[in-house]
Amino acid sequence: MEPPFDELDGVLTTTSGYTDGQVANPTYKQVTSGRTGHTEAVEIRYDPTKVSYAALLEVFWKNIDPLAVDRQFCDRGTQYRSGIYYANEQEKALAEESAARIGEQFDQPIATEIKPASRFYAAEDYHQDYYLKNPIRYKFYRSGCGRDDRLDELWGDR
Repeated sequence: MEPPFDELDGVLTTTSGYTDGQVANPTYKQVTSGRTGHTEAVEIRYDPTKVSYAALLEVFWKNIDPLAVDRQFCDRGTQYRSGIYYANEQEKALAEESAARIGEQFDQPIATEIKPASRFYAAEDYHQDYYLKNPIRYKFYRSGCGRDDRLDELWGDR
């Protein structure tokens, strides 16, 4: 999820990590076991004078499968559930409004959870900017998981 946000003017940083779980300072190995309660997440720091929270939400929706329960593309398990973790009531309202708008476009319910932000833990260094550090492996993974095909199926005509 880092690439589409990194491309936006006004996004200052993206950090891969984990949130919404019960284990302090979890490792990737612990999170992928599915036993920590965490979900893989991206923390986005941005300049609201250059990019709005609503614009960030639009980028989010167009880069996930909002209908998938406890998975994203070929990654399966509760640690791959999609979620929006808001920092305040304004973000909550915007997230809920955008989810309702997105939900009107499908015959299935939106599976993306919307919850208050909890403690965020940055992932290990090798996960940060993975798509830049390992471009061939990233492209192979993305293609092999059917991510782009599914995104085109969901959003191509929308």
